[in-house]
Amino acid sequence: MLLTALALTLAVPQQCRSYDTRLPRTLAGWTRAGRGLDTGHSVTLNAGRDGTLATTVRIRKAGTFGIALSEPGWIDVAPARGKPLESVAHGHGPDCSTIRKIVRYRLRPGTYRVTVNKLKATRARLMLVRY
Repeated sequence: MLLTALALTLAVPQQCRSYDTRLPRTLAGWTRAGRGLDTGHSVTLNAGRDGTLATTVRIRKAGTFGIALSEPGWIDVAPARGKPLESVAHGHGPDCSTIRKIVRYRLRPGTYRVTVNKLKATRARLMLVRY
């Protein structure tokens, strides 16, 4: 009986008193609104009627970058002219944050097209995260 109670306690989602207050350093800009997809701030974009939104991002130095997203959706990153890249990792945002998902890619310098599909919300917040 005690083990059952313990298992149920561990399975209950964490109760959050506030959101986005204890973000790691790499995600600190999530609560700052900015223009364009970049590190240091987030950007809120409107989705089309088909639940898709798109933007571009310019990478200056090669590395592993994540696209953080506030809503459930499918994130694709592709070179300006090319097919979507394969992600190297993906997961959820930190506990007690409004980040729903982060998908990581290895990117070289250049301009990339970021597309988010299958959104049910009319707007979504995104942020570029450098790892």
